[in-house]
Formats: sequence, structure tokens, C-alpha cells
Amino acid sequence: MPAPHPPEFRRRAVELARRGDTPIAALAKQLTISESCLRNWIAQADADDNGGENRLTSVEKRELAQLRRDKKRLEMENEILKRAAAYFARENILPN
Repeated sequence: MPAPHPPEFRRRAVELARRGDTPIAALAKQLTISESCLRNWIAQADADDNGGENRLTSVEKRELAQLRRDKKRLEMENEILKRAAAYFARENILPN
């Protein structure tokens, strides 16, 4: 998988596409990226600029990813606590 393009490259490509001097297909070819890639960048920029109806903004995507990581960590911590509680409960019930 190729390395992602820098944010400045993406911003500039979107600016050029929005200007409309060159068709998106031709612009994508000049930038050596796929047309669908450029269209995705434009759609994401539109969502970021105008608040997307059908698409999450970049800030929302980062927040969602962080929340998912936090959820996974909390689920793991909860499982550890359950196991520890069960262990100590067994230890107190069994005679020595």
C-alpha cells in the first residue's frame, strides 16, 4: 500500500479540482492519483467545510476512532476486574 499523500497535497488537489479549470479525471491523471481518490478528497473537504449530512467530518472521524479505542480498553479492563473478583471470591469461599 502506498504511503498516504501529505495533507497539503490533498488540500491543493481539492483547490485545483474546485477551481474547475481542468476536468477531475484529467487533474487526477496529472497528479498521478486515481479519479475516485480525488473525488473522495473533494467529498471529505466538502463535509469538513459545510458539515456533512451523509459523511462524518475529519474531526468526527478522529473522535469516533478515539472513542472506539477507549471502549475497547475499558472492555478489557472490565474483563480483568471480573476475573479478579471471581478469583478473590473463590479464594474466600474455599476452606484452607
